[in-house]
Amino acid sequence: MFPEIIETRPIRIWIDDGLDWMVKNWGDAFEAGAYPLLVLLNSIQKFLLFVPWWMIIFVLAAVAFLATRRWALPIVVVVALLLVGVMELWEDAIKTMALMIAATLTTIIFALPMGIAMSRSALLRGIVRPILDLMQTLPSFVYLIPVVMIFGPGKVPALIATIIYAAPPLVRLTDLGIRLVDRETMEAAQAFGATPRQKLFGVQIPLALPTILAGINQTTMMALAMVVIASMIGAGGLGYQVLQGIGRLEVSRGLFAGLGIVALAIIFDRITQAFGKQLQERIGLSEHKL
Repeated sequence: MFPEIIETRPIRIWIDDGLDWMVKNWGDAFEAGAYPLLVLLNSIQKFLLFVPWWMIIFVLAAVAFLATRRWALPIVVVVALLLVGVMELWEDAIKTMALMIAATLTTIIFALPMGIAMSRSALLRGIVRPILDLMQTLPSFVYLIPVVMIFGPGKVPALIATIIYAAPPLVRLTDLGIRLVDRETMEAAQAFGATPRQKLFGVQIPLALPTILAGINQTTMMALAMVVIASMIGAGGLGYQVLQGIGRLEVSRGLFAGLGIVALAIIFDRITQAFGKQLQERIGLSEHKL
């Protein structure tokens, strides 16, 4: 038995009381601040549910073809989405897709500026890195507790939990991609009289795009990995079907929903990877010409 060195009960009481005070006094402000996230998620979901199923399949297949210029990936996209429809999971898949898209877009808005700022400040990088480590290693159920206490069960806490879980890879890879831009290229831009803003948007970000896109790919995959946990607090979608399969001991329900999640993961993973390779090839060709 490990000896009791410090009495932790007062600390736990202080944390719980502090969170209760925050919910009572700032709960309305938190809900108002998170309302745009709810609007974004509902708007994406309503739009995707309004669009005919065949149009969504066509658009994703066309995007896959533009990313690869080959027919293999579009065929995989069509077959995977048809499989989701045949399993009668189309509406749940759309809800999951809406959550993933909303989380990814929100993460991009916040993570890209943070990654850029970290690449330009070693002090900020040293401060943010431990926070990112905590976000990645802390079990998601731990930060679900305060989020649910503040917002209650529903789509907003599910989206916030997904964003917290999915943001670190994009922040890290944005920072890394910008810092790995060749120093000689930056010196050449400076020799031509480029301002810091011109160097950032005209040189660093374009050359770091493949790495940034890899971060978006990882963010998308991690957002999909949260769908089952998010369904426990009201996100719905395919994760809820998995949860029902567990609760009712229905292997088929859980298996079909799991296959639907895998299908979405394959589609978005392959598409984002293909765009990243395409960018790398373009940058490599341009450097070869120079």
